Amino acid sequence: MWHSFWNASDGPARLLEIISPSGFEHYFVELTELFAHHGPDRPDLFVELNARYGLEMDFESVEGLVSAHGLVANAASDTAAY
Repeated sequence: MWHSFWNASDGPARLLEIISPSGFEHYFVELTELFAHHGPDRPDLFVELNARYGLEMDFESVEGLVSAHGLVANAASDTAAY
């Protein structure tokens, strides 16, 4: 089942995601390292990482979601992410 998350308000939001069983937290560590070393320049490594964790992403759906819901990236946010 596909799902997506975003903050539909103008204010800050927090999300607590609980993933069970344990082990998937290592995905986020590896993802952080991948982007620290390669940025977005190696999508093949991103796809490989996702496959190792059994994660599938439908990148073709992003444009439609952004358009349908008026989503805007906010990379300059001054809100801390935890």
